[in-house]
Amino acid sequence: MASIQEVTRNKLDQSSSQQNAGRISSVLSTIKGGTNVGTFERWASGIGGGLLTLYAFIRRDWPGAILALVGADFILRGLTGHCYIYQALGISTGGQKNSASVRHNRGIKVERAVTINKSPGELYRFWRNFENLPRFMEHLKSVTVIDNTHSHWVARAPAGTSVEWDAEIINERENELIAWRSVGDATIGNAGSVHFTPAPGGRGTEVKVVLEYEPPAGRAGAIIARLFGEEPDQQVREDLRHFKEIMEAGEIPTTEGQPSGRSKK
Repeated sequence: MASIQEVTRNKLDQSSSQQNAGRISSVLSTIKGGTNVGTFERWASGIGGGLLTLYAFIRRDWPGAILALVGADFILRGLTGHCYIYQALGISTGGQKNSASVRHNRGIKVERAVTINKSPGELYRFWRNFENLPRFMEHLKSVTVIDNTHSHWVARAPAGTSVEWDAEIINERENELIAWRSVGDATIGNAGSVHFTPAPGGRGTEVKVVLEYEPPAGRAGAIIARLFGEEPDQQVREDLRHFKEIMEAGEIPTTEGQPSGRSKK
């Protein structure tokens, strides 16, 4: 009889322990949250955080200390696969396949325009030959045309690194529009378009670029890019300015090797 009571007591203790363990697990899950960062973002967070921490260590000042804390947070994000900002916003990229296209409401949008004193057709033809683009886009290392609708792009990235992807044209109207998106296993999913519209009063052509991209580590990755001076809004603005210069003057002005401009006496 005593043995039956002992067995019953052991079972009750075991059940109680399991219930307590379940409660503890539930509490920890509530505090930490589940994995809400995708595999690619975890790698990008870890690498980005490491680079940021290294940069902070080189600086050795108070701003560097702040950057070190940010870098440590990214490293933790990569190790745990959990982002508290995502948790607060109800966002999760965990378990999602990383597509090359920009996912809805996940990308960062940039829109810039410039007026150039050339016809839409001339500007369109120059841009449509994608291998011309590195001539005025400083962040591009190269563009290799594969066929009439596909090309391979290599671009400079923060901290002296580079990224590359394949792109395809998804919409095109001669002398008016070129639209594209990245395909395959792109490091940075992106999509965009360039529009060539006659300017009012015969003043040339308005060239408008609309770009949407999904940086590694989400919007936080865009913050890292700003810290390294690689913010895409700046890039697009400068690219269009250089495009205007090269189309109107035939070259991008530079002060390197130029005389001071002072007249000789």
